[in-house]
Amino acid sequence: MDRTPDPRSRIRAPRELKEMNDELLAQREAGTLGFALPVLTVPGRRSGRPRRTPLTVYERDDARFVVGGFPAADWIANLRAAGGRATLSSGASTATEDVVLTELPIDEARPILAAWPEVTPDGVEIMVASGIAAAPTPEALADLAGTCPVFRVDPG
Repeated sequence: MDRTPDPRSRIRAPRELKEMNDELLAQREAGTLGFALPVLTVPGRRSGRPRRTPLTVYERDDARFVVGGFPAADWIANLRAAGGRATLSSGASTATEDVVLTELPIDEARPILAAWPEVTPDGVEIMVASGIAAAPTPEALADLAGTCPVFRVDPG
């Protein structure tokens, strides 16, 4: 069995995405965003300070899921260091809920990833442009199971 790490697992989000996320967070705080924006807050693994990341939350079969579209993203490392514990605020509200994010095994992650092009086509286009995904298709996204983590969001 080949144990060579997938080089895509080291890909970080493009700088423009970080800048876009910062702008979205600022608009959300100002109340000028115009749409619901779920935000995950996790303590920084080194600083312990709260780190906020806007995410797409996908609901399917009475469960919620998030995808780590850039496997080397800081929020993923912070979440793993925090044992999956975080807070999630949904919509324009500042109300938060304690959550536990559990990383799914590859076979359970595949169908969530396959749905991702329909869930967030713009996000998938960014993944393609960054070299994470080969194409914006369900098959190409399902092939990322084991590279891009998928987390189930449960009440904490």
